Amino acid sequence: MVPNQSASLKGQFLMAMPSLLDPNFYQTVTCICEHNENGAMGIIVNRVHHSLTAKDIFEELAIEHVSGTQSIPIYLGGPVHLGEIFVLHGPPFSWESSLMITPSLAMSNTSDILEAIAMDRGPREFIIILGCAGWGPGQLESEIKGNAWLNYAIFEENIFDMPVELRWEEAVKKMGINPTLLSDSAGHA
Repeated sequence: MVPNQSASLKGQFLMAMPSLLDPNFYQTVTCICEHNENGAMGIIVNRVHHSLTAKDIFEELAIEHVSGTQSIPIYLGGPVHLGEIFVLHGPPFSWESSLMITPSLAMSNTSDILEAIAMDRGPREFIIILGCAGWGPGQLESEIKGNAWLNYAIFEENIFDMPVELRWEEAVKKMGINPTLLSDSAGHA
């Protein structure tokens, strides 16, 4: 199935169903940044790297930074392109390259946004991510039909304001579903 414009999941969250035991995606919330006939790309928003901070990234890339930005957490966005840095952010959207996901959310991966964040002049709301998740043509649609994922419109407070450990549960609750009642059998949520 090739998604048309109305079937695109861009701007949606994917919440892993309990039956999705792959350690890369177990109880993840993934922000779908792009979805078209070539496949889909997303960023996991509820996995923090426990040993890296922004200081490590800034030093690795020789980016000047102020002390207040050193402890910014780094997220693990997925098992693909682990060496690439992405920034999921709110306004402004005037960076060298910003892929608009919703009218109030974009993804950028250019040095100008990282340099601004390092000097505490970046967007007010953002997360810095290593890696992403990707699906080939029709793969995501097939996984949804196979009961691997729930999808729901993105709500930015889940990305920027909510404690990381609550993001999956709260995203599922936003759909009106009690997370403890989810089944791992297709058609029985």
